Amino acid sequence: MTAATPAPRRRGRPSRTETAASPATREVILAAAREEFSERGYEKTSVRGIAKTAGVDPALVHHYFGTKEQVFEAAVAVAFAPALEAPSTVEEGPLEGVGERLTRFIFGVWENPATRTPLLAIVRSAVNNESAAAVFRRLIATQLLRRIARQLEVPDPELRAELAAAQLVGVAMLRYVIKVEPLASADPEQVIARIAPVVQSHLTSP
Repeated sequence: MTAATPAPRRRGRPSRTETAASPATREVILAAAREEFSERGYEKTSVRGIAKTAGVDPALVHHYFGTKEQVFEAAVAVAFAPALEAPSTVEEGPLEGVGERLTRFIFGVWENPATRTPLLAIVRSAVNNESAAAVFRRLIATQLLRRIARQLEVPDPELRAELAAAQLVGVAMLRYVIKVEPLASADPEQVIARIAPVVQSHLTSP
């Protein structure tokens, strides 16, 4: 008498046994997603590729996150988390010094290799794909700019926050993504000294 042949696994939503196989499965998938988006960009990354890198069934990726766009948004939220602490710099002192505090904080995130690598992946994907750009805009608007604007006791706070962000993002793009010289190799303190007054003007000038 032979042992019964196991029933084939059905497609779609994974079984409870699969989803409970490892408490860290979600984090493993997120790490794989960040790696895939960083190396391949949004367009060339697939749920199947993320699953392969994570060593899981593609159904598990769909189970935890849903679509590729939702996986990207979750990966962006984790990778962008350090930058989302920027609003706290607005509260740390008087508005007279907020430009330098905010500029120094943002450059600190970009200058750190551990946080710069995932940020580069996010920016490159957002530049090349509208779906990725929409996720990036939503995260920037709701999690960063509006939180900064709420701290500004000046007219047009949201516009001011956006202009300050445009200044910082523009410099970051030229320095870290496009790597235009001499900006790319300039001393960070020199760049901060030149940019901070402009950011300050956007946020607080009459």
